[in-house]
Amino acid sequence: MCGICGIVHFKQEPVDPGALDRACASLHHRGPDHKGVWLAPTGSVGLGSTRLAILDPSPACHQPMHRPGGRYHLIFNGEIYNFRSLRKQLIDIGERFETDGDTEVILTACAVWGIEAMSRFNGMWALAFYDSQSGCGFLSRDRFGIKPLLYSSNAHGLLFASELRALTLLDRLDQTIDPEALVQHLQFGYIAHPATIYRAARRLPPGHYLSFTRTSVGKPTRHYQPSAPSEQLRRTTAQYTQTTTELRHTLADAVVRRRVCDVPIGVLLSGGLDSSIVVAHLAEATGRPIQTFSIGYAGQKSYDETHYARLIAKRFDTKHRELRLTEGAVIDAIPSILDHLGEPVGDSSIVPTALLCRFARQFVTVALSGDGGDELFGGYWRYLGHRALATYRRIPGSVRRFVVAPLLATLSASRSSVSGRRVRQLRKLLRSQDADPLTRHLAWSRILAPEAQQILKEAGSSAACDARTLEQARRLTETVNGADSLHRILMFDLQYSLPGDMLQKVDLASMMHSLEVRVPLLDHEVVELALAMPSSFKIQRGLRKRILIDAYRGHLPNEVLDRPKQGFEVPVGEYFRGPLRDMFHDVVTPSAIDSFGLLNYSAVEEVYQQHLTRRTDHADLLWALLSLCWWQAKRAT
Repeated sequence: MCGICGIVHFKQEPVDPGALDRACASLHHRGPDHKGVWLAPTGSVGLGSTRLAILDPSPACHQPMHRPGGRYHLIFNGEIYNFRSLRKQLIDIGERFETDGDTEVILTACAVWGIEAMSRFNGMWALAFYDSQSGCGFLSRDRFGIKPLLYSSNAHGLLFASELRALTLLDRLDQTIDPEALVQHLQFGYIAHPATIYRAARRLPPGHYLSFTRTSVGKPTRHYQPSAPSEQLRRTTAQYTQTTTELRHTLADAVVRRRVCDVPIGVLLSGGLDSSIVVAHLAEATGRPIQTFSIGYAGQKSYDETHYARLIAKRFDTKHRELRLTEGAVIDAIPSILDHLGEPVGDSSIVPTALLCRFARQFVTVALSGDGGDELFGGYWRYLGHRALATYRRIPGSVRRFVVAPLLATLSASRSSVSGRRVRQLRKLLRSQDADPLTRHLAWSRILAPEAQQILKEAGSSAACDARTLEQARRLTETVNGADSLHRILMFDLQYSLPGDMLQKVDLASMMHSLEVRVPLLDHEVVELALAMPSSFKIQRGLRKRILIDAYRGHLPNEVLDRPKQGFEVPVGEYFRGPLRDMFHDVVTPSAIDSFGLLNYSAVEEVYQQHLTRRTDHADLLWALLSLCWWQAKRAT
């Protein structure tokens, strides 16, 4: 696992090695074991890397890595789990190797097969490959966007890096804020590819590569297209049992592949279904006690999952460690986490994720997680909401309009209680209830509630953001137009919100502490099997993740299988009503809000008051505002 950065000048201008050094220094947390910088003989191309040694930690695997003869060069962030089988294929055609790591295999594969090598990789990656003889090369990102890669190009050349702060240190990056990205950050709580908070910086989309020559850069081009195989429409209820068995075996293989490393490994165990599955298969494959890590909250029972994590740890005899967080410990950690981020992050769960990763890093260098299971198998309430809406519509219209809706408006929507969370979900359910499924889904995904729209000075900016996102949703799901609406929604989230929010958050939080996190549920064989399933295999009669639950009945405790869904988050909504109140007002000031030119401070204050009085829950939006203003203040220093 590494941090990477690079500069390509189109007009034969010399690269400043000091810029690469500064960018690498900002990426030290991603790779504390080694820093390497290389300049092409022409001086117009430079590559930088910081290394976290996972496979073959010897100096022979340091980066940038070069082929014998000095023609081909590679910097790489990630892991390729099938590198040994690829190495054998390459040896069979006459290639030779000097190391026992995956980097040399990737370099050789790119030299031999070019961009086609990407289809042979099973893993996660962001890489830059350069041919100094032709002056050509390419950037590439893994199928589902597990590892990040940002870039900027203009008439002068191409810049790229693992993180936005490193990109800004390379050369001539225009740091004008993109107003559309800012609105998306407040609308959805994340900025999805290809956008970043800066107009001039782009995020390479998952499953894409970007070619460049001595004089130009191309457009992002797909090397992988997730789609539903033709049998998706043919699988029947009679095949359900067979598919549960196939799924269990495919997940087991995915976990076993991710065992490959030369450093200590463990599992981030939330106590939910997905991470419990990972523990089950890793324990089965390892044959000795594995290490598991969980966090809980003292005095916040509704946010604490440690009881379920302990059940799994006991079931599989793991070496289990728990971190119990107090309110003070969480509040004290927030400034350092926000200081670390080179861009605003609107998902407050980056706080517990970072704290869990810091805790786990004391004992392991690699950790497996259960990320991706909700998007693949229908785990979020909003997926179930499409079915629940049909039931709601059976209530007479007059009762819905004059009884249910007014009643919901008067009830507390605080997340601190089960009833408050239900009110919050039901209010979202009524948003855009008469729209098409994709439009409804986006409305339910928004963190900017209708009663908070006034924080945007331009009344139409929220609608414009919705329209752009809907266009993206339709484009990303056009390959499955024949599938049902829920399948299209899951396909969209897999390609858009998962890499834009969840995977970015996990990457930033884990690499902040030099911890490599691997995600077995996003093995492309698991994903392709999930895409081949009818939606009824995933959600039926109010049951989410139906096939996962049935596949592991008898393998996991029923208490874990039948428990309600719980998000991995801190009680930030309650904190904004108490210990975070002063911090919020110290950071989200009139001058900070006015500096963006798009926001209305008096409306921000009104939103805060709505949250304080529990008329509604604006925790996600308040966090997005705090993160945005903190980032703005930090970059000004």
